[in-house]
Amino acid sequence: MAGAVLGPIDASIVNVILPTIAGSLGASLAQVQWVPMVYLLTGGSLVLLFGRLGDVLGYREVFLGGLLGFVVTSVLCAAAPSVPALVAARALQGLTSGMLMSVPLAILTRTYPPAERGKVIGLFASSISIGLAVGPSLGGLLAAAFGWRAAFLVNVPVGLLAFAYAGRVLPRSPGTPGRLDVAGGLTWLLSLSSFLLFVNRAQQEGLSGRTVPLLLASLGLLAAFLVVERRTAEPMLDLSLLRRRTLAGGSVAAVLNFMAQYAVVFATPFFLARVLHEGPASTGLVMTAFPLAVLCVAPFAGALSDRVGTVAPAATGALLCSLAALLLAFLPAGAGPGSVAVRLSLFGLGTGLFQSPNNSAVMGSAPRERLGVVSSLLGTSRTLGMSLGIAAAGAILYAHVPAAALRAAQLSAGDAARFLLGLRVAYGAAALFAAGSALLSAVRSGPRPGA
Repeated sequence: MAGAVLGPIDASIVNVILPTIAGSLGASLAQVQWVPMVYLLTGGSLVLLFGRLGDVLGYREVFLGGLLGFVVTSVLCAAAPSVPALVAARALQGLTSGMLMSVPLAILTRTYPPAERGKVIGLFASSISIGLAVGPSLGGLLAAAFGWRAAFLVNVPVGLLAFAYAGRVLPRSPGTPGRLDVAGGLTWLLSLSSFLLFVNRAQQEGLSGRTVPLLLASLGLLAAFLVVERRTAEPMLDLSLLRRRTLAGGSVAAVLNFMAQYAVVFATPFFLARVLHEGPASTGLVMTAFPLAVLCVAPFAGALSDRVGTVAPAATGALLCSLAALLLAFLPAGAGPGSVAVRLSLFGLGTGLFQSPNNSAVMGSAPRERLGVVSSLLGTSRTLGMSLGIAAAGAILYAHVPAAALRAAQLSAGDAARFLLGLRVAYGAAALFAAGSALLSAVRSGPRPGA
């Protein structure tokens, strides 16, 4: 789990230090925005391929390879002399992060008996929350004390210790003999990358001459991927898995829940900074309420699902997320940061209650020889949900407020009113996403407790 924390820490650290990187390397914010984006593109697009690689070669080998690669690429990021060099290093680092994301749930599902699956998956979810909670604060402190390069170098000792420990404790599990589906992996990589680029650019540009071709390319490549998977003897993603109600329903529910999460995570700093006029330190502290709540709840939610089943906890958690988003939507303009923190904590409570049981249900429905692919499918659900949630919230804000006003230091009275309305609509959209996740969780079947 120590190794699994590295990816979330690094992803959340970088967003905080982007202005520092831009100043140090003499780059514009538009240029340095590629630093987090390329990480998401390579990691999110390749996670499914690495899951299949784990099924074939063994999950331990893929995870250890990802850990070692993450350490090496962290050094490359820290040593980057320019933004293009840093973007290239981050692309490689995203690739190794995809290896780390693809197989942990498969390792846990294969190692622990069904009666303990929810509990250990809950502990894993807590480790992810730790990374998300400490990342922003750690990044700011390191950048302030030692410069932005230290935010990457901190991965080196943590990664080496995790590599040494994991090498001793992770069980050796022989893979299932087979071949990698290179054609399927390539078409999936290009399809998802094109879609993520479309989502990123469409937030500000909408449907334009630059974004529509990306969307069409993504859809065409997705169709090609489905054709390849149907015709390949050993596909990367066995499409028959999607006929399993629990697996398919749980995966889509995860996408919707992550959409709700990241719509809230995207919109709330704007509410704190532009409406409540809170500074960066206060904003960061308030935002920490969300992952801390997940950290506290996830292990208990997983253990609860081992006893009572996965359907009720997951559906209840998603409903709490929907309620929290609605409470955020109706926050008065004069509310204090404490009121925001309480609502974020409720959202974190719901997220922790949803994620562990839902992940346990999906992994419990997977054939043992396909655990890696199903584990990585959940990772892909996370990437899609994050991207779509941010895109939805961003598109809503841009639809209500002129782009120039969003960049302005002070909002006029009219822009402030439109801005607040846009935030409320974004929170309302998050509530709808979470409600859809709750509905899917309630109607899907689930494994019996301990099965």
